[in-house]
Parts: sequence; C-alpha cells; structure tokens
Amino acid sequence: MKNILIIALLLSFNSLFSQDDLMDVLDSESPNHKEFVSSTFKGTRILNGHSIENRKKGTLEFLISHRFGRINQGIDELFGLDQSNIRFAFEYGLSDRLMLGLGRSSFNKTYDGFAKYQLIRQSKGEKSFPFSVSLFESIIYRTLKDYDPANKPDFNKKLAYTSQLLIASKINSSLSLQITPTYIHNNSVRIDEDSHDIFAIGFGNRIKLSNRVTLNAEYFYTINPLKSVNTKNALAIGVDIETGGHVFQIILSNSITMIERDFITETTNDFFEGGIHFGFNISRAFQTGGKKKKKNSL
Repeated sequence: MKNILIIALLLSFNSLFSQDDLMDVLDSESPNHKEFVSSTFKGTRILNGHSIENRKKGTLEFLISHRFGRINQGIDELFGLDQSNIRFAFEYGLSDRLMLGLGRSSFNKTYDGFAKYQLIRQSKGEKSFPFSVSLFESIIYRTLKDYDPANKPDFNKKLAYTSQLLIASKINSSLSLQITPTYIHNNSVRIDEDSHDIFAIGFGNRIKLSNRVTLNAEYFYTINPLKSVNTKNALAIGVDIETGGHVFQIILSNSITMIERDFITETTNDFFEGGIHFGFNISRAFQTGGKKKKKNSL
C-alpha cells in the first residue's frame, strides 16, 4: 500500500511540475498581478528541519551538516567536539517550486531522498494570500549492520517515510513563522508496543538581527512517541549567517541526527539538562542553467 502511495505521489509531482510554466503565464497575464513574498527564511532549513524555501530552477546546492557530541561530556571529550556525526547532500531545483535531494548520514549509515513542492506562495496585492504551503516527502534507508547476521532484515524493513506540510508566513521583514504537521511511517519497529505510525507537529521561527544574520528556533512535539526509547521532543536554536553564495548556520540542539524521521522520533537528550549538541550547516549553491527572469517579489 505504501509503495502505491509513493508512485501516486511521484506522478502528482510530475503533473504539478508540468503545470509550473502555465501557472506562471497565468499569473503574469492577470490584471491584478500578484507580488510574491520572498526570503521567508534564509535557507532551505530552519535548523534541523526543512523551511518553506526551495532552491531556484537550475540551482544545485551542496549541503554539509555536522553535529558533535553532548557539551555536558566535559573537557575529556572537549565538550563533545571529539565526536562527530556528519550528513552531506546534493539538492537541486527542478523548477522554482520543485526541489529534489539525496543525502547520506554517518549516524546509522543512513541514505535519504526527498522531494519538496511549493503548493501555494504567499503574496501581497489585490489577490494576496497570507502564507505559503509546501508538501515535503522523504524516504530513508538504514544500512547500519547492528543485527544478528543469521537474522538479517530484508530491504523493505530498513525503510521509513516522512510526510510533512510546511506552512509559513513572513509576518514582516523581521519575523517569519512556520508550522509543520508531520506523519512518519516505519516499516519495522523494535517492539510490538511501538507504533509504525508517528504523528508530530513542528514550530519554527526566524528573527532578523541584521541584513545577513537571523536568529532561528525550532521545536517538534511528538504526539505518540515510541515506547521502546525514552525520547524527548526535538529542540534547536541557532543563527543563520549569509556570506555571498553561502548560508552558514550555527546550531545548538538536543538531537544528534539531521533527518526528519530520526530527530523527531529518536531524540533522547534533555536540552535543559545539558544534553546539547553543537553543530552547523553550511551550503554552497551553484547555478547550472541560464538565469531566469526575476519576478516581482517582496
């Protein structure tokens, strides 16, 4: 059943992608032309989770993310810096509304792929709309060999899926807010009491400190957490620093992982008891196609 849903989703993305140019033409020919709101967030991530932002058509982004050990481990572990979890990914804008990505994390040796499509764009003017909405879908494949060789799980049991609606509004030039309803499905669980289906809701914000620096915060509340793990809700705070083609994020988070399924369902550290991981995201964007004519934006 899940495979059927994935096929249907991919077909839907293809249909939506083919309609982009037509929708752009209709927007430009409308007598009440919309002015779309831009830069709700500086990058494609709030901190751990995705923001409403996509890369523009033809833009390839190389993203490197690090999370170190807990800072409360003390000087012997250099406050967690002796330990490191890394994720690197390539993300590409097939259109201004559709972005695809592939990544690999050292934690659990996990591969992930995702698609993010912007359904609605916030706009101002006579035909204004107060917020943007995107659909996010991801799939992960866990390759860590932490099982008995005599009881090797099959391919399907190593898969998990995440579906999210990203709903965000740029309130003004200094403040943006996002809410992220989330559904996660695990093909396998540790114990029978663990649910295959996890529901959560995320909250995020951006506060502008200067033209190139913002203060961000992010929190995910898990509605039905796993029973086999003593989990905590994922919390992160950090700053975005824009430097030319780079967006550099400095992060403090109680999660050591950087994939939605993992940091939402398996974070075990208490942020307020020192279970904090220092980390960063750094991205570099490359334009692979001709530059598209810029539209009116705010």
